[in-house]
Amino acid sequence: MSALPNIPPDRSDAMDAFLAHIGWEGATRSVLAGDASFRRYERVQFGERIAVLMDAPPPWEDVRPFMAVTALLATCGARVPAVIASDEAKGFLLLEDLGDASFSRVLRADPAREPELYAAATDALVRIVKKSKAHAPILETALAPYDDTIYLREAALMADWFLPQVHGMARAKYLREEYLSLWRDCLGAVPLQRACLVHRDYHADNLLWLEGATGADSVAMIDYQDALWGDAAYDLASLLEDARRDVAPATVGMCIERFVGGTGEAVRDFSLRYAIIAAQRNAKIIGIFTRLCVRDGKAHYLDFLPRVWANFSNDIAHPALAPIRAFIDREVPLSWRGSFAADTSIGGLSS
Repeated sequence: MSALPNIPPDRSDAMDAFLAHIGWEGATRSVLAGDASFRRYERVQFGERIAVLMDAPPPWEDVRPFMAVTALLATCGARVPAVIASDEAKGFLLLEDLGDASFSRVLRADPAREPELYAAATDALVRIVKKSKAHAPILETALAPYDDTIYLREAALMADWFLPQVHGMARAKYLREEYLSLWRDCLGAVPLQRACLVHRDYHADNLLWLEGATGADSVAMIDYQDALWGDAAYDLASLLEDARRDVAPATVGMCIERFVGGTGEAVRDFSLRYAIIAAQRNAKIIGIFTRLCVRDGKAHYLDFLPRVWANFSNDIAHPALAPIRAFIDREVPLSWRGSFAADTSIGGLSS
């Protein structure tokens, strides 16, 4: 079977047909956003009614996981957009419009609100942790486990796409086995938990601030269709080690303390799991952003790498990750630990 093209199809006529079918014929549409996937979003208005149209073109995308996780997150007390109408086969959802006040936008306008917003986002995670325990039988059945196989597959993205840029394909392929062996050892030494719904993309661009609400109720979530049943530390690391914005060290410390206090975690155990998960996540991001540039022509993602590398370097300073740090110190020169001019003629070791 041939690979799918990396150019999103034009779906304008299909969008209009979907809107007409659900009684919104003639609704005006305006582009809201796209992301690293093929999903895109438009705001639609029909008379006094306003909603958000998700365009997730099959076979590249599938709206069913989003719909399923929407229901699960609602069970966990999270604020998520209601699904107004759907066409699963054609990949369209009409969603409740929760506004444009992403954390990123609010904080660009008023950076001093960072502690307020991040405290609320942390409280929303604490609520999910607690509700996950209460609804564990349902969630554990509905969600795939975030296990070592997935952690390793994600960590491998750094070796598959970034290391070929540094060393070329042949040496990267050789180094890949050592790199993954080190990750197997680290993950095996500190078993990570599987006891919580994990959003997996919990950061400032995917969180909406609901002015007028309080605490955890002030935070709405989007882009959660890849959720798994895993370790609560993952989403906190996503929030605090954001690839797209710096989070003040004081805010980081406050949120970790707030999370540990709210969930009753043992500080030492949580800190160890957090370091490993945060390092794994940042290694994954380095690989994904390199792939987005090399394979998909989205070179602007490389602009985020200095921040990702800074976070990754801080994570692997933890003693439990000393073997990973030694590998990086040996194989990745300092000049590569940031943005770089990618050679798009070099592919990757995986798709």
